[in-house]
Amino acid sequence: MRFLLRVLITAVAIWLVTLFIGGIRIVPFGDAWWQVAATTVGVALVFALVNATIGNLIRIVAFPLYILTLGIVALFVNAFLLMIVHWLSELVGFGIRVDGFWWGMLAAVCIAFLTWLITIVTRPIFGKERPRTR
Repeated sequence: MRFLLRVLITAVAIWLVTLFIGGIRIVPFGDAWWQVAATTVGVALVFALVNATIGNLIRIVAFPLYILTLGIVALFVNAFLLMIVHWLSELVGFGIRVDGFWWGMLAAVCIAFLTWLITIVTRPIFGKERPRTR
């Protein structure tokens, strides 16, 4: 259940990013609003799966680079993972379109920030509050 909630939060973040950043857009499989929403949720699901599989493998292999650059390489890894989702979308014919790597980097940073912000705001609603210390 928590995974699905995170996918929906990521879908909202992706949708918001596509509204404000010109180099990234959702290409739905139809024209109706629910088809746009379903495509956005599908992109978020694929992004979560790519992040969980390929992303973890890259993070393990690039761990020394994370330490050496104090985590700055994470920006490039997230942009690369978003570009993988873009390439998978190109194969299917609908999904997310990114105009270039730097647009992907900006979008990945914004998606990560918005996902974090939405999670912080909705944490009390969904019952996962931080433990209080005395």
